[in-house]
Amino acid sequence: MIERHFILDEVDPVLFCGVNNSHIQLLKALFPKLRIIARGNVIKFLGDEAEMQRFEEAAKAIQMYANEFNQLSESNITDIVQGKKPVEVKQDNLILYGMSGKPIVAKTVNQQKLVKAYSDNDLLFATGPAGTGKTYTAIALAVRAFKNKEVRKIILSRPAVEAGEKLGFLPGDMKDKIDPYLQPLYDALEDMIPGAKLREYMDNRQIQIAPLAFMRGRTLSDAVVILDEAQNTTTSQLKMFLTRMGMNTKMIITGDLTQIDLPSTAKSGLVQAMQILRNVKGISQVEFDKRDIVRHRLVQRIVEAYDAAAKDDRETNRENNE
Repeated sequence: MIERHFILDEVDPVLFCGVNNSHIQLLKALFPKLRIIARGNVIKFLGDEAEMQRFEEAAKAIQMYANEFNQLSESNITDIVQGKKPVEVKQDNLILYGMSGKPIVAKTVNQQKLVKAYSDNDLLFATGPAGTGKTYTAIALAVRAFKNKEVRKIILSRPAVEAGEKLGFLPGDMKDKIDPYLQPLYDALEDMIPGAKLREYMDNRQIQIAPLAFMRGRTLSDAVVILDEAQNTTTSQLKMFLTRMGMNTKMIITGDLTQIDLPSTAKSGLVQAMQILRNVKGISQVEFDKRDIVRHRLVQRIVEAYDAAAKDDRETNRENNE
């Protein structure tokens, strides 16, 4: 009798095995003719040949379920082992399931447009005010493609442009100085991928997060590539980034044209790129507005107040110039 091994390569072992190996104990009860041992991401099992075959098929189905839904209960395991299909609640505009099975959906009209544009185009521009879910939706699309094995990598980038605080004054080495700029990207990923698997993917370079300057000279292939805060790129920086695009790659460029932190003498590369590429086939532009804001209700009011103030300033300047 030969001991078999089942490798947990697509799901966090803690999710599969359960807290204190509770799911493994359930599997032992469901397969009493087998000796089952869990060690890290390896499940060892030994016993009746027919039972071993049935266990391996069940383990594959359980791993697929946990990978898709990011949750796993004892009732899910029991249903799968017994050949029943776990009950699924239909979600409109679902992108994927996040941590603890939370459905991540395209909530607004423009988020839904971004999802549709992603399926139809290889390069997308998504612009709009803070809180509209541009970056979060883009990262959800990237994680879905990665989990579905449509791409081998996710590459996330941001320009390291200061908004009032100089990099040189921040403590630590270069990584410590850059990480605060990339934290929103980490936050979104942590909502969608279990911590242990996220660390593994990052250690293996399957998920990469890096400042824009580190993109020069690379060819980004077989990946979903997202550039966030692109309003703070110069013309040459954004052209450099766009020309990194390799085979089987999709790019999503996000930005807020009302929050440009570049020096007043520099023109935003995002503004220029959207004008130049507006009518190029295979490129789509989705413009979000304050109706798409999904943060605290005050965020929409804040955006509206700033928009009104900017309009007043423009009218005052026009009157002064007449």
